[in-house]
Amino acid sequence: MTPSNDPDSTRERILAAATAEFARHGIAGARIERIAKAARTSKERLYAYFRSKEELYATVAAQELTAVAEATRLDATDLPGYAGRLHDYFTAHPERHRLMNWGRLELADETTASDGDPIRATVRHKTEQLRAAQDAGHLEAAWEPIDILVFVNQLATAWAGQSDLLPPDADEREAFLAARRTAIVAAVQRLFPAAA
Repeated sequence: MTPSNDPDSTRERILAAATAEFARHGIAGARIERIAKAARTSKERLYAYFRSKEELYATVAAQELTAVAEATRLDATDLPGYAGRLHDYFTAHPERHRLMNWGRLELADETTASDGDPIRATVRHKTEQLRAAQDAGHLEAAWEPIDILVFVNQLATAWAGQSDLLPPDADEREAFLAARRTAIVAAVQRLFPAAA
């Protein structure tokens, strides 16, 4: 990867443009020409940083996973709180939820679904945290950590892709999502109570 010395970083502009493009069109529908134009650079310059559209997507996805992890902080002893933070993040940024789902849909059978895949690495790290919480007696050991993670994630992000069901009025939408958050946290609390 070629380093950038310019102050507004061509690479960062490419990543920002690619994030918007992938969220809007998916991987197959994304166009390198549109990304380059939005980043105010050339296709050739883009390819100096990223060898392929798939490599560019993998970089964008890894960046997003880092942002999600920082914003939501998995605490294996307080899964209801974690679920609430995930809900807040993805209902505030539904385009980022779409961005991650495109990868799951379009790359499920690709070679990127390997040990080097950032999504698999994140899942592995989080399941290790959950297993450690089980070993310490903070979570019921009967559950497989991967099941815990998937159940909590699915509940927490249930409303991120449901914009068609949200009230059109901003105030009503805010109250509606607050009520959904309360329901999600309560459901996760019943399944995986926070440690005392």
